[in-house]
Amino acid sequence: MLDYRTKCNILSDLWENYRDEEAFTDFIEYNDLGLPMAYMLKEGLINEVTETGQIYINETFLLFITALGVEEKEIEDGTTLDNLLDFAEKKQNP
Repeated sequence: MLDYRTKCNILSDLWENYRDEEAFTDFIEYNDLGLPMAYMLKEGLINEVTETGQIYINETFLLFITALGVEEKEIEDGTTLDNLLDFAEKKQNP
C-alpha cells in the first residue's frame, strides 16, 4: 500500500499548483475537502486529520489516479505529482 504521506504530497501539489487549470476544474470542485486537507497536512498547518478526514483524502487520491488510468500498486513511495503525471501520460501514449 502506498505511503499516506506520498498521497498527501501528490494531492497537495495538485491543489496548490493546478486548482486554476481548466482541465482539473471538475475534479477540484468535487474534491473540495480531500485536497485542502492534504495540503494542510503537507504544509504542517494541521498535525492530523480524523478518521473521516483520512477517508476523504484516500478517496480523493483513488479518484485522481483512476482518472489518470493508474493503479496504486504502480506508484512508489516518494513519487511526486510531476512523476505521476509523466507516468500516466506514457502509460496512455506508449
